[in-house]
Amino acid sequence: MEGGNKIRIGVYVCHCGGNISDVVNVKKVVEEVRKEKDVVVARDFMFMCSEAGQKLIEDDIRSGKVNAVVVASCSPRLHEATFRAAITRAGGNPYMYYHVDIREECSWVHEDNKEEATNKAVRQIKAAIAYLRHAEPLSKIRVNCERSVLVIGGGIAGLRAALDLAESGLTVYLVERAPFLGGNAARIGRVKVFPYEKTAIDIVRELIERLRKMGNVAIYTNAEVENVSGYVGNFDVTIRVNPRYFRGKPNEYEIEELKKICPRKTRDEFSYGVSERTAIMLPPFNGAYPEIPAIDMALCDKCGLCTKVCNKVDLSQESQIIHLKVGAIVVATGFKPYKPEKGEYGYGLPGVVTLQELVGIINRYGDVVINGKRPRSIAFIYCVGSRQRREEGRKANEYCSRYCCIAALDVAVTIKEFLKGVTIYHVVRDVRSYGVNELLFEEASRQGQIIIKYDIDEGEPQVTYINGKPIVKVKDVLTEHMELELPVDLVVLVTGMEPSDGTADIAEKLKISRGTDGFLQEVHPNLGP
Repeated sequence: MEGGNKIRIGVYVCHCGGNISDVVNVKKVVEEVRKEKDVVVARDFMFMCSEAGQKLIEDDIRSGKVNAVVVASCSPRLHEATFRAAITRAGGNPYMYYHVDIREECSWVHEDNKEEATNKAVRQIKAAIAYLRHAEPLSKIRVNCERSVLVIGGGIAGLRAALDLAESGLTVYLVERAPFLGGNAARIGRVKVFPYEKTAIDIVRELIERLRKMGNVAIYTNAEVENVSGYVGNFDVTIRVNPRYFRGKPNEYEIEELKKICPRKTRDEFSYGVSERTAIMLPPFNGAYPEIPAIDMALCDKCGLCTKVCNKVDLSQESQIIHLKVGAIVVATGFKPYKPEKGEYGYGLPGVVTLQELVGIINRYGDVVINGKRPRSIAFIYCVGSRQRREEGRKANEYCSRYCCIAALDVAVTIKEFLKGVTIYHVVRDVRSYGVNELLFEEASRQGQIIIKYDIDEGEPQVTYINGKPIVKVKDVLTEHMELELPVDLVVLVTGMEPSDGTADIAEKLKISRGTDGFLQEVHPNLGP
């Protein structure tokens, strides 16, 4: 240590309410580490993270006994910051500290061998003591921070974040992979979203209009983050902006000709595959940004027909590389809807669609029309692609996606408003309508929509196709497990969410952890909600 001050190490071992001490012999650990050179204090306590546990450390520092600290407890992800703060409050140096994880790394993984778990804990703490013998007290330094933010993702979360940051006075760079802003929210289209009494497209359009008026916002669509280096406050970011192959906005006549001339067609992802689009991707809604089309080169065969009807087409355009310096990065990469496998709950049969496909139908026709007819009965089957049981050789999304129940109720209430006589069944494991969304559930009940609850242990609902109609077979918990057969005109699979394409790539570039579900890992809710 600087100034010749002798190192005086305090070691504090946590029981974690039995999470550690039920396997690791905490008393023996304390006895062993107490013998180590430079260890002046060795204690154990039931909950070191508690106020009383932190006070033990603070008192030992204030009394002058200890000037370096080892805490052996749970993961540093949970409480490293907690103990550094306690050391600081007591006047110690928070960097003369080492956090040893003996819960996840010892007790939880070696329940079958308590002796070796204990020995391993001793070895890890001795290593921490050795580290502190050579540690130097550090001081915080202040560095200049770029007053700009990169927002990755131009869906509704990215738009909202970008607007809030811009209004606070920061320079904002918004990067979106797709050719147009809006993400999943824009795809909901003309369906009103509860509780705003506005269509999703109106909300997106309003955010885009407000963003475009901000002088401190730069928007890059059809663009990707290629590389990120640097550190908090000073990131160097490389953006690749892919060409749109248009020099400007075509006029109305040119747009109509472009629609007719392009021979290359595919299912339109903006309408969830309900309609088709060509390789020339036109702005998908009024108020979309940018208003300039883009050519999908993965589909285009460069036949050149489009250049004959529109002089703004430029197939020679190349990618641009842009270098940015930013102080912070917001990741708002969103999600993609779960796509059922063929045959899953009857998916692929006539009259069986996902909730997103139903939304696409409503947006296209302004009505619910299946095979040219309005349905007189609809069954919504919940938890498709969420809360799945893990089976050998099969991918499973074990989490609740949280939004699906509310989305299904919202669409069902909307349908009931223009299909007055339709019978609607909700085949559910549970209905999770959080907070104010409980009002939506009550409205569906007032409309006479029928809830059928099934128990997964008794089997999932089965969808078959007989005499030209889907039939849902299910045991209803609410009617003493009566086995029901529901012949309906339409089955709607209420699908959950999965990480968006590219999540793994952006996580790698930014060195962000991902959970077992594949989504980006958030900070621990108790430490940074």
